[in-house]
Amino acid sequence: MNPSIIIADDHPLVLKGLKDFLIEKNYNIIDSATDGKEAYKLILKHEPDIAILDIKMPHLTGVEIAKLCHEKLDTRIVLITFEKNSTFYHQAKQLNIYGYLLKEFALVEIENCLKAVAKGTPYFSKEIEDQFSGQPKPANIDALTPSEKRILKLIAQNKTAKDIACILSISDRTVEKHKSNIVKKLNIEPYQNCLLIWAKENQSIIV
Repeated sequence: MNPSIIIADDHPLVLKGLKDFLIEKNYNIIDSATDGKEAYKLILKHEPDIAILDIKMPHLTGVEIAKLCHEKLDTRIVLITFEKNSTFYHQAKQLNIYGYLLKEFALVEIENCLKAVAKGTPYFSKEIEDQFSGQPKPANIDALTPSEKRILKLIAQNKTAKDIACILSISDRTVEKHKSNIVKKLNIEPYQNCLLIWAKENQSIIV
């Protein structure tokens, strides 16, 4: 199988270097883009097997494009970045993104990545996995009030804000305020479902 591929990056040299490298290796590069909006249009037009996207691009980021594609298309997303950023890493995991590469290792890893992705197997740079896949550093749970601890425990049990409000006989708004306070007190990087992910990863210290 020679999957159809679209590449998007707003750094011209990175885009050209990766595109030329893959063409030389006989990969089926059907188009390329220099910003997120153009990339998304090309994905909708061609419906490629794989889209290699820079995380930070004008108009739409690689993560935003992945969100748009998540339920609409079968295109498998590979993100590339210069940054070692835990927020992007967790967003990628949440969106079931297939590949995540650091640009400094892109030419070394891209072939192994594409072979894995073509088979339906996710491929994340070892540097990224080593830094962010382990347990987060212990947090100061004692900084939380008894109510906040109880809410955190319920979140770890997959309870929604509406569920928690019902269980504790408080308003949805109060639950959301507590959740915001918990995120701040535990110094959790804010991203979608960050508290749920943190609570799941730290159930052993939530009492």
